[in-house]
This record gives sequence, structure tokens and C-alpha cells, in this order.
Amino acid sequence: MHIAKIVIENFKCFEGRFELELNKGLNILVGDNESGKSTILEAINLALTGWIYGKYLKNELNQSIFNRNILTKYLDSLKTGTPSSPPAIYIELYFDFEIEEDSLKATFEGDGNNDRKKACGIQFKISFNENYKKEYETLVEQNKKQSININSLPIEYYDFSWSSFARDYSLTPKTIPFKSAFIDSSNTRYQNGSDVYISRIVRDFLTDEHKIKVSQAHRKLKDTFALEDIIKEVNNVIKQKDISQKKVELSVDMSTKSAWESSLVTYLDDIPFTHIGKGEQCLVKTKLALSHKKSMEANILLLEEPENHLSHSKLNQLINHIKSRNDDKQIIISTHSSFVANKLGLECLILLNIDQKTKLINKTRITGLSDETKIHFEKLAGYDTLRLVLCKKAILVEGPSDELIIQKAYKDFNNERLPIEDEVDVISVGTTFLRFLEIAEKITKPVVVVTDNDGDITSLNNKYSEYLGVNQKDFIQIFFDHEVDVGPLMIGNNNFNYNTLEPKLLKENSLDSFNKIFKSTYTDVNDMHKFMKGNKTECALMLFDTNENLTFPKYILSAIEWKYEQ
Repeated sequence: MHIAKIVIENFKCFEGRFELELNKGLNILVGDNESGKSTILEAINLALTGWIYGKYLKNELNQSIFNRNILTKYLDSLKTGTPSSPPAIYIELYFDFEIEEDSLKATFEGDGNNDRKKACGIQFKISFNENYKKEYETLVEQNKKQSININSLPIEYYDFSWSSFARDYSLTPKTIPFKSAFIDSSNTRYQNGSDVYISRIVRDFLTDEHKIKVSQAHRKLKDTFALEDIIKEVNNVIKQKDISQKKVELSVDMSTKSAWESSLVTYLDDIPFTHIGKGEQCLVKTKLALSHKKSMEANILLLEEPENHLSHSKLNQLINHIKSRNDDKQIIISTHSSFVANKLGLECLILLNIDQKTKLINKTRITGLSDETKIHFEKLAGYDTLRLVLCKKAILVEGPSDELIIQKAYKDFNNERLPIEDEVDVISVGTTFLRFLEIAEKITKPVVVVTDNDGDITSLNNKYSEYLGVNQKDFIQIFFDHEVDVGPLMIGNNNFNYNTLEPKLLKENSLDSFNKIFKSTYTDVNDMHKFMKGNKTECALMLFDTNENLTFPKYILSAIEWKYEQ
């Protein structure tokens, strides 16, 4: 069984209704900041547990969890004297049960959802409690008479509840067959000096018998502590100070049955857990949480940016752990890491972005990638695929020197603005142009390819046949020089390639201008060709930094000037 769909309404960044279908296995949420990745994880966990920010919602219920625009519209309506209904938050989880779970399915199936369509699932609602209707009406009336001024949501009249789509209003998290484990390894909100989070995880490995014995051992500390001579002496000094008529003394906290959980500290190699490196903390917390009892029972694993604080090798270790240990679970991960997305599988990726016109959050999936492309990025996970996914427009080039020249051309013709300042990302992709174009095609991402012709226009036309001529797509453009240049220069036993970026640049400028930029004294153009070929990146850096006027080949200018109009 798994969550097939989530519907969120008026919760945090989601204004109005937002729905997202989920894969049975792995789901990878990517997007810019404030695009809703974390909120989706929080919404699922809240609907299944009633917990938010590591605390029970009853103690955390405030207006900040309501969508700001919805809240503003409501408060504005109170000022006009025609108040609208108090806003409500809805989180609906649509379940998909296996055939053998039909009896369980029947208890959650009905039309008790906002669509009023037969489905299987639960609804979690945060809304105005009608029991306070009279008090609320009095409050609104006083606001009309201006005897008071309502500037915030009257949250004291709100409550939250669960119900199944079968209209079972007695539903509680304990009776929901789905359990979630929310792992935010970078979060310190739930910790104190002894790190409650890690102590609770370790506790969950223990049997009841172990817990009792640990508690008894902890209790003995009180007696041992009190018998120490120095403690007797200190308590006697305190007693003589006449602080209170009651007995005042130092002792070990035994006020609760589970006092040992908060007072005992977890150590790694004789170092308190909170004093070890953040990366190791991240790895240990996540692996423990994936393995402890609650997580082993959980159907749903929610992971918030697992890459935090981790080195490349540690992150790879964690990803392999996630993939190998959780085949039977539904996993939902938020990430900013291309490495995480590539290794876990781009076909599981869900892109969240804010529509600039409506300001609402959209979602896009990468589906239908060829097996070759999926395997390619999984095995060679270092490519920045998410840069392509998240930018407004991408310019794909082959190597670092090409990247620098394109950025220089863009900067010169756009009032000294770098491409990234306009959300245009120049990405060096090696020889994987077609792999990246396959991704771009799936998500309709505006992309420009700037490539050398290498003296073979026919080969280039064949390579990009799916994107040229009658097959050309409006949002994908291929730019290269259509003129093939030749010359006498030999490098060893091979003819020099006059049809790469450096010779094309030299052709558009002069030997004297390049000598000035490179602080060289070449008198033969071919000697300059040899120098630039042997020092590609260094030359590109000098060209990028120069204040001299440069002339760029037409195909490069066409690439930086191209705009995709939707």
C-alpha cells in the first residue's frame, strides 16, 4: 500500500488547492527555495501523525501555518465589514491498497473528500470550531463597531481533526494504517544538550526488558551520587544556608519514568554525540532513523535534504544505504543535489516551480527517459542535471573554456550582467549534449547548444537530427558555425582542427589583439593557434578578464541573443 496522491489546500506556501500524484516507490522533490518541497513533507507527516516542527500540533497551532495570501484576504474582509468565512487548511491523502488489503480499503473508501468523488484515503482538517460560533460572531460584531480591531486570525477558535473518506470522524493517527518517519538530519530544533533525537532513536532499538534494566541502573546513580563525600559536604553547606523550610539538596533527576532518556548522552568513540562533526551527525541520525523500530514499521519515509553536511563519499554511502534498505517503502526526498537525484534516478524526479504569472506552484515530472540516459546519469552522477532542471534557460557547452567564452560574450552584450543574473545557466556537459537534451525535452526547458562543427557539418546534422530542420523544437536550438575552415598547420602527424572555438575566435579578431591580451609576441597565426590549443583554459580566463574589445563568431552571438517566447 502507498500514498497515491496528496492534496494540500491553504497550508503554508500553497494558496488554494494543490495536488500531487506520488510514485509507489521513490519520489524526489526538487525546486528553488520557497517552492514547497519541505512543505509537502511536513504536510504528509502532519496528516499522518498530528506533529509539526517536532511537536504536537495542539501546542504549535498558530496562524503562520496558513497561507499568507489566504490569511490576508480574510483579514481584509473583516476590515470591509463583509467578513468571509474563516479560512481552513485541508490535507488529503489518497491511498492505494493492494488486492489482498481490500478489507482495509473498505474502511477508508467513500466520497468524504473535497472532490466529493469516491476514493480511498483520509482528510486532515484545521478549521474553525463551530462550538465557538457565538463568541466569534460577537468578536466580528465588535470589530464592525470598531470597539476592537482584528489584525490576526482568531486561532483560539480553531481545532483540527481527522476523518476517512468513508466519513469515519473518530479517526486518529493510531488507527491510520500508514506510518511515517520524518528525517531532517540537519535540523537542531528538536535537540537539547543531550540530543533527545539521537537518544530516542537508540532507545527504540531496545526491548522493554532492556529499558527496564537501563532505568534501574540509572536509578542507582541517585544512590551512588548521594553517598559521595563531596556531595554530602555540599548538601550540608546548602542546608546551613537556610534557603527554604524544605530540604534542599543536589541529586540525580528521577522525576519521570523515562528520565534516563534525556539525561544520558550518546557517545561515539568517547566523544559526546553533539560534539562530533555535523557530517557524521547527519549520517548517523539518518541511518539510525532508517533502521530503528519506528522507521522499520513505517510505510512512508520522508527525508529532508539528506546531502546536508556530507562529503561526497559519505553522501554516496548514505544513498546506497537508502536504495538497498528500503525497497518495501515509499520514499519521498527533497534535495538540491544533482548527485542525489542522478544516483536515485531522474525518472523519480518531481520539479516544483512558482508560475511567474499566477504565483502558484506548478509541478513537472521527468518521465519516459531512455534506459541508456537513466543509467548514464546514475553511473556518472557528477553531472549538474539539476542546474538544467532549475534554471530559466540553459546554454550547453562542451568544456570549461567554452563556458568562459560564452559568459564573456553574454556579459559584453548585456550591460556587464552575467548569464546567471538573468537565470540563464551556462553548463559544461562534456560530450553528453544529447542526454541533457532528452531531459530538456521532457520538461520543455528552453535550451541552447553551442558546439564546434569540427569540420564535418554532415555529421553534426545527423547527430542533432531530432532537433534540426523539420524536427526542430521551439524551445531547443542548436548553434554552430556553418563554415568549414582549413589550413596548413600540422600538430604532430595530424591536421590542426581550424573548426573549434579558439580558431574561430582568432579568425574574428586579429593576431595583434590576441598578443596584447595574452602578453605574447607571436608573428605567425599558426604559432598562436598552437599556443591557444595547449593553453585552452588559461587563454579563456584571459579573454574573459580582458577589457579589450572582442569580436565573437555569429553562431555564439545568435546563441546568447536567442529568447524562447512561450
